[in-house]
Amino acid sequence: MADRGADDPPSRTGSPDGDSQVSEDRWSLHQRLAIRELIDTEVSYLHMLQLCALGIRNRLKQLPQGDRDVLFSNIDDIIKVNSRFLQDLQETDARGEKQVQLIGNLFLEFQEELEQVYKVYCANYDQALLLVESYRREPELQREIQGIIEAVVPQAGPSGLSFLLVIPLQRITKYPLLLQKILENTLPDASAYPVLQRATSALQDVNTNINEYKRRKELASKYTKVEQLSLRERLARINTHTLSKKTTRLSQLLKQEAGLVFRTEDKEFDDLEEKFQWVSLCVTELKNNVAAYLDNLEAFLRFRPQESDLDVPGGAVGEYCSLARDLQLQAFPVFKQRLEGLVWQPLCSLAKALAGPRNLIKKRLDKLLDFERLEEKLLEAGSVTYEEEEARHTYQALNSLLVAELPQFNQLAVQWLGQILRTFMALQRDLAEQVLQRAEGSVAQLPHHHLSELAFRKLVEDALGQAGHQLCSFQKNFEKVLPPPTVQPLLPGAEHQLQALLSKYGPGKLYQVTSNISGAGTLDLTLLRGQVVALLQNKDTKGNTGRWLVDTGGHRGYVPAGKLELYHVVPSEEKPRGQAGPHEDARHLTAEPTPAPVPSVPADTQVVAVYPFVARSSHEVSLQAGQPVTVLEARDKKGNPEWSLVEVDGQKGYVPSSFLAQAPRPAPCGWSVPF
Repeated sequence: MADRGADDPPSRTGSPDGDSQVSEDRWSLHQRLAIRELIDTEVSYLHMLQLCALGIRNRLKQLPQGDRDVLFSNIDDIIKVNSRFLQDLQETDARGEKQVQLIGNLFLEFQEELEQVYKVYCANYDQALLLVESYRREPELQREIQGIIEAVVPQAGPSGLSFLLVIPLQRITKYPLLLQKILENTLPDASAYPVLQRATSALQDVNTNINEYKRRKELASKYTKVEQLSLRERLARINTHTLSKKTTRLSQLLKQEAGLVFRTEDKEFDDLEEKFQWVSLCVTELKNNVAAYLDNLEAFLRFRPQESDLDVPGGAVGEYCSLARDLQLQAFPVFKQRLEGLVWQPLCSLAKALAGPRNLIKKRLDKLLDFERLEEKLLEAGSVTYEEEEARHTYQALNSLLVAELPQFNQLAVQWLGQILRTFMALQRDLAEQVLQRAEGSVAQLPHHHLSELAFRKLVEDALGQAGHQLCSFQKNFEKVLPPPTVQPLLPGAEHQLQALLSKYGPGKLYQVTSNISGAGTLDLTLLRGQVVALLQNKDTKGNTGRWLVDTGGHRGYVPAGKLELYHVVPSEEKPRGQAGPHEDARHLTAEPTPAPVPSVPADTQVVAVYPFVARSSHEVSLQAGQPVTVLEARDKKGNPEWSLVEVDGQKGYVPSSFLAQAPRPAPCGWSVPF
């Protein structure tokens, strides 16, 4: 074994007076050697980084840009920080005895910057190794890469990219060792000693923080993955361990709801989560609105009145058709394309970016339940198993990650959302300006272009007022013929069911379905138009007043409140509850107004459909509001006057009698446009 006396620093217990000077010289010599090792290795390290960035990365043209970004990550930022660090480090050479203290202060000064750049590189290192491994499965590509690396860095050897990519990780972990070596060769009573101690501890903390950051990123990558699994695949993943975890969490949650155990409160995280949820809600609402806007725009582009034969000679109509055709073929399609590219696609990307943090927040709640249970066990038993300790650390890491990064994410998401809204407004403004510019030449040829804006508004208001007065007059005349029914007629064979509901709930609780209802959920009902139900509760379990709980006489469930109308029973024919005789004709319980048969039609009148009706079977026929019909029989085969046999466009079938009315035959009339 070699003699250590010639190489290692002497013992700190002191020496005889005659050897004190020799001992101090040895301390100084070893200290200078340690400092020289730090500076020289830093020079070599920075040179290697520059070779990677300039000599190798720029030559790997056969790799996609995305791959190169992953492989070399933020190496440019590392080069910038370490270049300034090396420059300041070399300047300490001229400071003599103060050099050691300056080196310690220099590490303390660069502590935060080193941590920021190296934690990003270290977090992406595993992904870079996966790419390197994929290249090895392609021999030809691997040979090309290896040839470029050996030409620039011969000492890389067969390891190639792996040798180069690990260098920054090795350097950041070596800084504490180099400082420790300088510290070991510094006298304890020297003024630089405490500074070196703090610097060594600071660089050890940097490495600890980098490892913790890398662990948090791995957790985030694990829990933010959204897997599209089928029901069978989800069931296949269920095992005893999974069921045990979910049962334990549910038990912990129920205990908290019941107030049996303490619930952990984190005001800082709760505020961040609330802001995130608001941002998420805004993005979702805006996405839905933009989707509806695009659908309406698509429908608008399909509607082309200028291509129809308006049976009006040229002039203003011709100018309108020319302008509309120009806008339809150029301005609006370009606007739609820009809207999809500059608003819709970024909005979808933002909504997709929200999925990761949303999954992390949800997973944090699960881990929090585990953490709270383990904290109780730790207080009671005083210890936990290794797996349980790992679960505690998982929650702490996940919570720290969210608290550290949710503020930045919320801020970026708000900025992103604001930019999308500003872009949307700019597109609207551009469209308006473009339409006005294209219409400028046509406007001069349109009627009333010589009028002032105030006079034109007055002209339009007068024309609209006159048309509105005509519509109101027509409506009043039409209502005098037959008051509109408020409800649908009863479905055939529903009299017995109606009688049962009336006797059980009374007339005030009965409602009638105004249009067909197709139940989408488990508790939703599917009902036909005209069916009578009884109201049980005017809201659902979440307090939503738009969904009502009803009873059909056989089933109970929820239906949309907007598709129900109060069912009115004729007062003179209503029987007290429980007093209806067994032979009572259930047709007396009908909706107001009582339909009247239409046996004959005067020559100057016609029978028209008051409301639209959709046939529900082959025995019925569909109607459009205002459509003329021919009444063949004013009652059905059983003599029920609520249904009439009619003929519409050559088709025969039954329709509700209350949907028909006698109206005057229209007199020939003409329309004139004011000029």
